[in-house]
Amino acid sequence: MQAMVNGIIILLPNVVLALIVFASFFFVARAIKKIVRNLTRNRRQARNLGMVLGRLAQGTTILVGLFIALTIVIPSLKASDLVQLLGISGVAIGFAFRDILQNFLAGILILLTEPFQIDDQIVFKDFEGTVENIETRATTIRTYDGRRIVIPNSELFTNSVTVNTAFENRRLECDIGIGYGDDIDEARRLILEAIYETDGVLKTPTPDAILVELAGSSVNIRARWWVQPPRRADVLDLQDRVLTNIKNKLTANGIDLPFPTQQILFHDQTEATDGDRTGQREGWPAGKGQVPQPRSISRSLNRLAELKVQGNGSGRTKPAPPAEE
Repeated sequence: MQAMVNGIIILLPNVVLALIVFASFFFVARAIKKIVRNLTRNRRQARNLGMVLGRLAQGTTILVGLFIALTIVIPSLKASDLVQLLGISGVAIGFAFRDILQNFLAGILILLTEPFQIDDQIVFKDFEGTVENIETRATTIRTYDGRRIVIPNSELFTNSVTVNTAFENRRLECDIGIGYGDDIDEARRLILEAIYETDGVLKTPTPDAILVELAGSSVNIRARWWVQPPRRADVLDLQDRVLTNIKNKLTANGIDLPFPTQQILFHDQTEATDGDRTGQREGWPAGKGQVPQPRSISRSLNRLAELKVQGNGSGRTKPAPPAEE
């Protein structure tokens, strides 16, 4: 015990010196990271690269300080022994923290390749919001309703991500239904006129209105226009104004905006052509061909009443006259 205490007392100055050296390297590493980030803070394209370089420089500096501190505490420890120890430890750590290392490498690749940047608005699976921070482990986004989502970098790197603010301009579109009796060219002209009259809509690329569908109760025209900038708040504001102008313009000029309707046709399935697909009607006139005449419901009811009376043997009861069709 006395020998152990004496050994600790002898190593105490080395331990203190090692702690001072390691602390110095730690603060130097933080200063290097801050300097690198400050150099790229005003350059949006190099901001993510500055974050990567700053973190790598910080980690390398701290690792060098740790090696130097260990050699001060244990003078017999050689650099080759440290490298060998680091290699064995790296394999063990790799198996134990595989997911963490996977996220770390994915974060480095995201920061280097820059598929999206800080302040970009992205859509990932069911999440949509503004990128707040890109770290080496996870990416943080702020949703439009004020929530924070932390997404592991490995998922972002291996899955599809929609970047809404990747380009300066963004196209919006909306389907507008008009009545079948309305003039399509006139409705198209009014829609384009309403779009051009809305402040904030880009004149180039030019807006357009194309016919996309003959729906069950309406003729659908797709209005498309471009906006700048493509951020969500501006997009929603312009979309509100454009659609309001289109609706007011169409209704003011007598263009119908029909509600969804459904027509139900009743027939008694007693025609001679029932079951014949070449001659059976589907509820509408058969054009110029021979149209079979259906039996009316009122006449069928009267016929049933006659049969009932005859079945009861009451010949004195006369059937009711057929109702007018």
